[in-house]
Amino acid sequence: MTLAAPAGSPGAHPAIGIEPSARIAPHDLVLGAVSLASPDPRSLVAFYRDLLGLDVLAEGEATMLGAGGRPLVEILSRPKAPPAPRRAPGLFHMAIRVPDRASLAARLLALHGAGLRLGASNHLVSEALYVDDPDGNGVEIYRDLPRAEWPVEPDGSIAMQTLPLDLQSLAREAKVAGGPAPAATDMGHVHLKVNDLDAAKRFWVDTVGLAIMARYPGALFVSADGYHHHVGLNVWQSGGAPVPAAGTAGLDHFTVTLAADAFAALAVRLVAAGVETQPGRDGALRVADPSGNTVEFRAAA
Repeated sequence: MTLAAPAGSPGAHPAIGIEPSARIAPHDLVLGAVSLASPDPRSLVAFYRDLLGLDVLAEGEATMLGAGGRPLVEILSRPKAPPAPRRAPGLFHMAIRVPDRASLAARLLALHGAGLRLGASNHLVSEALYVDDPDGNGVEIYRDLPRAEWPVEPDGSIAMQTLPLDLQSLAREAKVAGGPAPAATDMGHVHLKVNDLDAAKRFWVDTVGLAIMARYPGALFVSADGYHHHVGLNVWQSGGAPVPAAGTAGLDHFTVTLAADAFAALAVRLVAAGVETQPGRDGALRVADPSGNTVEFRAAA
């Protein structure tokens, strides 16, 4: 089997100071399910079930898939939904995190065996595979390296790069090709296309309170709890583009769960910043960022 990783995108992140102050930083952040509107939900369900190994957790008006009972991807049936323009803000990729290298290798063999076009990168903090689902939504499957091995800049920021991943070495780690996703699989981060990076920073950093962990030209990577990133933001395709029309296919929303006190403090900050909120499911706050990307914030039970 011959596998080749594509050339990487931007190189090392320059050193930066981590923002903002811990006074407002949310904590114990957990990413939940990413909800996708699809004109062909059967194909999408088959992709996430058969190739990514997720379990079908619930079916009905929407299909929820996950691992270990944890919801990760929700497929919403929207038969007449047109695709969003390629330049429109929306989902750049969701990043499903597996617990170890053997699990990543098993997914590599499954995707390669299906003949799908793959990308692959070594980010120094993680090893990642990239693929598009049948609707063109970007999906990353990755595993973190041990946190003690993450390179740290003198200012405390995390140094990441986009380097080729040795796919031959990774493939040798596989015990099986594909199979069910391990129970510890979760949603590691969500990477968004935005139309204005400054406006995105004001929302995700100044209001939500996430810390800037790294920068690329045209991109920010932000997180809670010192993680390398929970949310990526870029204008590589979408700078200046209008928000897509309601009812288009692609990202409907994604879920972020915070500790109860951090959620309560965030609710106050959203009001103070003049951000419009709507009630979501189970007491969640449903909010759109300045580029129209919708997130449901929830308090941990």
